[in-house]
Formats: sequence, structure tokens, C-alpha cells
Amino acid sequence: MTINTIIWLLTIGFLGGVLSGSMGVGGGVIMVPMLVFILGMGQHEAQGTYLGMMIPPLAAFSAYNYWKAGHINWKYAFILMATFSLGSYLGSYVANYYISGKTLKKLFGIIMLISGLKLIISK
Repeated sequence: MTINTIIWLLTIGFLGGVLSGSMGVGGGVIMVPMLVFILGMGQHEAQGTYLGMMIPPLAAFSAYNYWKAGHINWKYAFILMATFSLGSYLGSYVANYYISGKTLKKLFGIIMLISGLKLIISK
């Protein structure tokens, strides 16, 4: 790993963390595309790397601040956690074994585009 790569990883991680903590976005919107376009990762590797790094900070640091401020509905969170776990397992299985990197990148971009347009257009 070169110093340039380390600097980019530090930058990508910091930007993703700031946006995730402040707006609830970061991984899909910032980190995955940057891993693909700046560091040259394939779509599968970028998504897998993001998911691997998300485990400790998402579970611990970010949620702690929202819990401290009284902004976590634990009943909803546990239901979402259970169904998210199942859905993420099934989704990652399908993505890894049935969808090419090229198709996955296009699907990812379409979802980001639709989400962005909805946010811009909605009141």
C-alpha cells in the first residue's frame, strides 16, 4: 500500500464519517464511488470493503451520539435490525454470485440518481 493510497483512504473515511454522522449518508453516496473511481476498486470490492469497515463505527460511535440525544426508537431499531440482517445477507449473496460488476455499478448509479432526484423534487 502506497502513501498516496493511505492518504486517499484517510480522506475517504473522514468524508464518509462526517457525512454519515451529520446527514445519515456516507457509504453509498461518498465512500463506495470514491473507492471505485479514485482507488480503482471494482464495484463488488468497494461495496464489500465499505461493509467490512462499517461494523465498528456504525454500531458503536454514531449510534451512541444519537442514543445520548434521545433520537433512537429502539422498538423500530430492533425490527429493522432483524429484517435488515436477513435482507443484507440475501442481497449480498445475489450481488456476489448473480450480478456482474458492470451491472452492479449501473444499478448502484440508478438508485443514487433516483434517490437524489426524489430529494430535489419533493417538498
